[in-house]
Amino acid sequence: MSEETHKPKVIVIAAVGKNLELGKDNALLWHLHEDMRFFKETTMGYTVVTGRKSFESIPPKYRPLPERTNIILSRNPDYLYEECYTVASLEEAMEIAISQGEIKVFIIGGGEIYRMALANDVVDEMYLTHVEATFADADTFFPVFQMDQWESEQIMSISSDSVNEFPFVVRHYKRKLT
Repeated sequence: MSEETHKPKVIVIAAVGKNLELGKDNALLWHLHEDMRFFKETTMGYTVVTGRKSFESIPPKYRPLPERTNIILSRNPDYLYEECYTVASLEEAMEIAISQGEIKVFIIGGGEIYRMALANDVVDEMYLTHVEATFADADTFFPVFQMDQWESEQIMSISSDSVNEFPFVVRHYKRKLT
């Protein structure tokens, strides 16, 4: 008797500027306390998949992200980080998630990993924080995606204040059924 394999939902979570800016020099372009809290609450208890450079951009005191299965994508098979899995492909990351009975897998960056996930058509949902500003010095961008393939709803709107440098809106995108 064989067990049916359950495929977890693959969810992209990212914050982007008005021109899909993600970062510069492997760092975020903004400080948004409420968005960080949303990220933590949304991904807590699930698997997170990140590229090596993005993983290394997380402040050391937060690495690996606590109470989450951390999977790092790296071309270097010898790259190891305590309490993390290192894999060479999204397929390998999904195999780990499936083997652990995961129901949600969050792709948390960076730009190359987002591009790979969207290009391979494996993304079921996205949480995008739309920062209401532009950043001319950005060097990393979220990939352009076909808006007509997604339904979206606004789930949060925050004004700038002492802990949120810029106003932003969080939208939840779900792939349209075809």
